[in-house]
Amino acid sequence: MIVCVCNNISDREIRQAVDLGLTSMADLYKELGVGTCCGKCVSYAREVMHEHLESKTVVTELRRAPADRLVA
Repeated sequence: MIVCVCNNISDREIRQAVDLGLTSMADLYKELGVGTCCGKCVSYAREVMHEHLESKTVVTELRRAPADRLVA
């Protein structure tokens, strides 16, 4: 779906940009031109970016609860 009509930027392109390391609206503005014309796309572009960032969350540490605290 097209997110930024002025610059013809799709939600897929925003997700790909996140996969390549973009993590802020400033990054999307600078690299893709999102929000540089009329600005109507900014809220939806932010939503797409945040949803994709959240879906990429990686567990970096696991903690094991002591056996006496486990509920059966």
